[in-house]
Amino acid sequence: MTSTPPPSRPSGLDPEIAARLKRSADGLLPAIAQQYDTGEVLMLGWMDDEALHRTLTTGRCTYWSRSRREYWVKGDTSGHLQHVKSVALDCDADAVLVKVDQVGGACHTGDRTCFDADVLLKDAGSGAPSADQ
Repeated sequence: MTSTPPPSRPSGLDPEIAARLKRSADGLLPAIAQQYDTGEVLMLGWMDDEALHRTLTTGRCTYWSRSRREYWVKGDTSGHLQHVKSVALDCDADAVLVKVDQVGGACHTGDRTCFDADVLLKDAGSGAPSADQ
């Protein structure tokens, strides 16, 4: 089973924005959701052109579900909404940062963030020598 969005689905995304995007082989961009006021990284989802268009025009995060092979608006079933504050492309135009006001948990498990359950390294410091070294 493939995770690719429908290949011929028309998108309302501005053609100038679409021309800049560097998508994966399956037509998707990673979309990082970040709490707009604290900088907390909440989750990673996937967007195609249409999901990005919907996110930009509705003020709610829309993602492509690779497992269900359909679009989903964050919070429609859980009530854990993401209200979009800003959207930015990274310098290579191959990832999207969506700053949101998260209502409830961002993770499908109900946790606030998807990145707190399996911390591999914590408070390691900068690795730079201190002033007295």
